[in-house]
This record gives sequence, C-alpha cells and structure tokens, in this order.
Amino acid sequence: MELLQRNDYLQKLKDTIGTPDIKVITGIRRAGKSKLLVLFEDYLRTQNNTNIIHIDFNLTDFENLAEYHALELYIKERKSDNKQNFVLIDEIQMCSGFEKAVNSLHASDLYQIYITGSNAFLLSSDLATLFTGRTFEIHVFPFSLSEYMQFFKMKDSYSELDSYIKEGGMPGSYLYKSIEDKYRYISKDVFNALVVRYILGKRKIKNTVLLDRLVDFLMDNISNITSIRNIASCLETTKMTANSKTIGSYIDYLCASFAFYKIRRYDIRGKRYLSSEDKYYLADHSFKYARLGTKNMDWGRMLENIVAIELMRRGYELYVGKLYQKEIDFVAIKQNEKLYIQVSDYIGDGQTFEREINPLLAIKDAYPKILLSRTRQSEYLYEGIRVIDISTWLTSINNSQEQL
Repeated sequence: MELLQRNDYLQKLKDTIGTPDIKVITGIRRAGKSKLLVLFEDYLRTQNNTNIIHIDFNLTDFENLAEYHALELYIKERKSDNKQNFVLIDEIQMCSGFEKAVNSLHASDLYQIYITGSNAFLLSSDLATLFTGRTFEIHVFPFSLSEYMQFFKMKDSYSELDSYIKEGGMPGSYLYKSIEDKYRYISKDVFNALVVRYILGKRKIKNTVLLDRLVDFLMDNISNITSIRNIASCLETTKMTANSKTIGSYIDYLCASFAFYKIRRYDIRGKRYLSSEDKYYLADHSFKYARLGTKNMDWGRMLENIVAIELMRRGYELYVGKLYQKEIDFVAIKQNEKLYIQVSDYIGDGQTFEREINPLLAIKDAYPKILLSRTRQSEYLYEGIRVIDISTWLTSINNSQEQL
C-alpha cells in the first residue's frame, strides 16, 4: 500500500525534535500511526548527525525484546556517542514493563523517544501515570476528505464527497474493491477487534450483549443530544436492563478507545457548561455503515460527524452551543479564536435555510459565524454569516480563520 505523506502530522513530529518530552502517537486502531512513524524515520534519515533505533513489535525480529530489561539493553547497545539518538518504538505494549524501560531511557537525557501502542495501554488519561517524565501526545485521526482525495488522486471535491461519506477514512479499507468488502474489513478487522481486544479484554466486561446494544444505539444517534438516562430508558424498551452507572462506564470505555468522542453542551448566553446531555461522534463515520448498513444514510448527521472530526483534526476544542431554545452545532475554540458553526446537508428551500441560519443570527457577539452546506457554489455572506460549501471547507489547505 502506497504511503500517503500526511504532512500535518509529520510536521508535528518534526516540531518536537529537541524537546525533552516522551512523544506518544495515539489514535484509533488502523488510523495510520505505524505508517506515520515510518514516514518520520524516512525524514530523519535525510538529516545529518542522526542515529535511529527503530523497534517494531509487530515483527518477530523483535520478539526477544518483549521484556523491558532486554529492550533497554538493546537500545543502549545501539546508542551513538557522536550523534543525536532517536528511539522509535511501535506497538510498545507488547513489551512487558515497557514503561520502566522508557522512563529509564528518558531519565538519561540521551534519547529522543517516539512511541506508538494499543489504545488499551496508551490512553491520554494514563500517560502521566505510566511515564514519570513529560509526555507530548500526537493524536492521529483517520483520513480527512483531503487525504482521501489525495490518496485516490481525485480533483473535484464536490463530486467526491458522496464517495467519502460512504467509504470513510480508514486507509486499510481502500485496498478492497467492493463496498461490501470494505465494510467487512472496517467492521471485523477494525471496530470489532477494537471492542473485543480493548474493552472486553482490558475492562473484563461480562455483559457483552449490553455493550453491543449500546454501540448500536450510539451509532444510530450520532450528532443527537443524548443523556445516559435516556439511553437507559431506550434500552429498557428492548428488554435490556442496565443502570445508568454501568452505561456511563461503558461509554467512557468506548471514548477512551477513541471509537467515539463526547462533545459537551455550552450555554452561550450564560457562558457555562451544561451537564447530563452530550453529543457523541464516531472516530470515522464509516463505522456506522459497516455495522448498521446503509438503508438510512442520514446525510445531514454524517456531514455533522465529518465536520466534528475535521475540527478536532485542526486542533479545535468543541462544544455544542445552546442559546435559549436554539442549538448551534459547534462552538469551536482554539486559543483566542472562537467560531460558531452550523452544518446542514441542504439549504435549498427558504424554510430549511431559515431553520439553519436563525440560531447563528441569534448570537449577538462578534465572533465569526459559519453555515456549512452542500451549496456547490462560491462562498457568500448573509447578514454577516459566511455560507460555505462543505466540500470546499473540508478541503481547505489553509486552516486559518480566513479560510475557515
């Protein structure tokens, strides 16, 4: 499979060279973390005065290093005194006691350390506990629309958006010809393996049927306001008994594995966060189609999911906006920048346009407001609100506010 130069992520890795942190590449299974490490190694080989020690625990060549003393000794024996030493370790969780070796190597201040691993062992919440030194996390998402088009050498984002919605951003699926085989790979090799190996394995879950039903419910309700209490009530109608605490724990596990992302609600007028009701988005929208089928495509909610992941990919912190009885799909914040964004599949008739634009018009502050839809035309302004074709926005090269 041809490697796509994922330049944004690669640049993030380049920018960390020389920093004292342990660099940890995280993200959902099969999103391209290992390939990114290979691209980084290729870059390092073009630089002067570098010594690269690359260990890939996917290969049996390194199975003798599956204990932390052996791993540390292997690395120390290959250190160069006259060069900058880069340690790249893929699937590090396959080494027993790996954190002891990494902490020891980091404490010596002689290595630049970059690692990837299973979500079960490298959760964002666990990094500070695992590693006594500082960590820097590079979070990798599945392919964006831009990367999808680049991989397939496509030019027209208007026409290719539909195929991206159906096929998604999991690069391993692109090797399969039929959509049925693509979905089989996504469902079996990616999502089911993620749930079975991570959640069922690490968390020792016994009620597998409940987890299965919960996954289906969340997938069927992506971008809908959801509360744990409502989920419990809906599951009870299918004669599935579960308390809110258990459901809450299972959802936390799903989010910790990067299968779903939880977005909290924010009261724009009261400037406070709202509890109990949230939205959930899939790491890749193809998971829903692969698992539940394509009978109900629900383009609008799929586009909202794609925009949510794209905003996170671009480094924004996301909230769902609430203003009186109106809802704004996203309040996107990055440093001192704030954006209000509404997403719609279609705004071709007056009634739909009014429904989508009115929540943005009701916001009285001066922060930029954007309506994204499949307009298939150039951007225009409506009472100060930017109306942008969604495929144009998704493939915008410049992620600055001007382009957003």
